[in-house]
Amino acid sequence: MRVPVTRYARVGEISIAYQVVGDGPLDLVHIPSWITNVEENWNEPGYARFLRRLASFSRLILFDKRGTGLSDRISSTPTLEQRIEDVQAVMSAVGSEQAALFGSTEGSAMCALFAATYPERTRALIMYGAYAKRIRSIDYPWGPNLQERQAFYDALMREWGGPAVLGLLARSARDDDRFRQWWAGYLRRSSSPGAALSLTKMNTDIDIRHVLPAIRVPTLVLHRTGDPLCPVEGGRYIAAHIPDSTYVEVPGIDHLPFVGDIDALVDPVQEFLTGAPPAVEIDRVLTTILVVDIVGSTRLATELGDHRWRSLLDMYRTIVRRELDRYRGVERNVIGDGFVATFDGPARAIYCASEIVRAVRSLSIEVRAGLHTGECILSGEELDGIAVHVAARVSSFASSSEIIVSSTVRDLVAGSNIVFTDRGRHTLGGIPGIWRLLAVDAGGPP
Repeated sequence: MRVPVTRYARVGEISIAYQVVGDGPLDLVHIPSWITNVEENWNEPGYARFLRRLASFSRLILFDKRGTGLSDRISSTPTLEQRIEDVQAVMSAVGSEQAALFGSTEGSAMCALFAATYPERTRALIMYGAYAKRIRSIDYPWGPNLQERQAFYDALMREWGGPAVLGLLARSARDDDRFRQWWAGYLRRSSSPGAALSLTKMNTDIDIRHVLPAIRVPTLVLHRTGDPLCPVEGGRYIAAHIPDSTYVEVPGIDHLPFVGDIDALVDPVQEFLTGAPPAVEIDRVLTTILVVDIVGSTRLATELGDHRWRSLLDMYRTIVRRELDRYRGVERNVIGDGFVATFDGPARAIYCASEIVRAVRSLSIEVRAGLHTGECILSGEELDGIAVHVAARVSSFASSSEIIVSSTVRDLVAGSNIVFTDRGRHTLGGIPGIWRLLAVDAGGPP
């Protein structure tokens, strides 16, 4: 999916970046936690899928809080009151008189204060992974103490530039190299380290316990039972103190809502806001999956800097999309510099991969590619299933300008005159069985 157009709303002298996605019957303002970047969101498939799900039943309104992402940088840490002004400005800019508000972590605190202050503009309130008070006390006996919070600050500064504090935010993705690379870049492009630390310290001071009883709009409180950053007891406390609220607990070990089981979170949101559960049509299809990415992309991005790297990425993506169109490939996901695409024939997928390998050399870069054919689950535009994971693992065995395929692909192109070199039998990181892998001959398909 292409990145939506980013526009700007004004709050005094401050410009707030925002996007609008979808054309559903209700407006839904999404206020994520901490630091954000509305354009980088779409470069992570899980995040893009999470946002598309929300936009499937709403007009989804996204924005970067002042001081973060594409919004204006500021000289001082913003208060909750100032951040609520940003919400009002964005809603006014898009002509939204009333909207449902969906907040995560301290974004939930923003939503709660907005709902209590402006109930006439709040259709409903959804709070996910929320806390009423950040620091543990006698009357709020969960969450970190001051020493533990200081350790979090120290880790944030020590790890900034890489996938900082990822273990506390997305446990199931902390060993995923692709996600780690995206998260590190997302943080760098969303905030400076000093600003991120200031915002974190400000969030530590939040205490909205006195606000909760004043909320009189329909409210859904969502929490994952194994949330490592915000203990589930915090969600239970919030639900118990908002009159007539609905509380839903779902299993999970991740804090970020776009990691883990996304549908388990979005399904109750959709039903709460629309009155009906989602109708999902799922098809199983046999397809060939291509995974391709740039070799040494982290080093290149560091050497080139953000501007030149962005320019290179744009040219690279143009080449890949041109070859996908030529060989009838369907783009499924773009993960930073990585593409996931599907083909209705394995030979065409190999031809396409070979042309991509050749064509990108004009940019003085090299790619690697992996191919596997298997049954996938196709739900709308979403592709899932073990075959997708196999293709990703297969690609990790490829070297510069190399195409590695599973034996399934080789068997299906028998008689095509494509030449392969046996690369032996391997385990594929958590996928059962021993897999035979082959490299497409360096000369490429005929």
